[in-house]
Amino acid sequence: MDISHQFGQILRDLRNSKGLTQEELAFSADMSVPYLSDIERGRSSPSLAMIVDLALALGVHPADLLKGLDLAATGHGGERKRPKSG
Repeated sequence: MDISHQFGQILRDLRNSKGLTQEELAFSADMSVPYLSDIERGRSSPSLAMIVDLALALGVHPADLLKGLDLAATGHGGERKRPKSG
């Protein structure tokens, strides 16, 4: 499972464990429900600032949203965009 899908599952699990709906979490994190839904489905990757906003809305440390990621299972072969070097 790629990293975006893993993150989305972790986020969904934390949201559900707190008894929050997508609407409640989106409102608390100041984001739209469709964007939160896209994150939870692995269709969008949040910025660092958005991860912090989600963590604050969930009452957890931002690291809690990342600590369950299985980096070995991502199949990540360098496909992310990288800045062009000099």
